[in-house]
This record gives sequence, C-alpha cells and structure tokens, in this order.
Amino acid sequence: MMIIANLKRLTNKLVKDKNNNVVILQFPNLPLIGWFVLILFAQFVPSGLLKTGFENLSSALLFVWAYLEITQGASYARRLLGVVVITVVISGYFRT
Repeated sequence: MMIIANLKRLTNKLVKDKNNNVVILQFPNLPLIGWFVLILFAQFVPSGLLKTGFENLSSALLFVWAYLEITQGASYARRLLGVVVITVVISGYFRT
C-alpha cells in the first residue's frame, strides 16, 4: 500500500504543476520554434558558412529552450526533459 501511495505521489510531482494541472504537452515556445525553423533552413542550404551558421544558431536556441525548461518548467518531467536535452546539446560539442 505504501509503495502505491509513493508511486502515485511521484507521478503527480512529475506531471502536475503547482495548480495541480497535468502538464506534459504544451505549445512550443519561441526558442523551440526557432530551433526547428533553423534546422529546416540548414537542411536546404548547401554546405558552407550559411549552413554552419544555421546549425550553430539552432543549437544555441535548443540550449536556451532546455535552460528555460530546467529553470521554469511547469512540472518535474519538463525540467527533466530540459536536463536531458541540455546534456545532449553540450555533449554534441565534444564529439569528433
């Protein structure tokens, strides 16, 4: 019984905000929209400085989005998603 209560409490903390609303999906904010648009632009531009610029700007916007999720995410699940994304973005700079 105690395990079920703890699991329910953990689930509520992960997906509910301070007003007890379930917050998993929400409309993407501006940095996420910018990331998506720049990724699309980079796919249609031939290799060169412009393509590299679009890719770098898209990474920067994804980093900003992840940071905002970590610091202002409505639920712990959103904050955890921000941590995962920011880890992937940072680790991408260290790959060869």
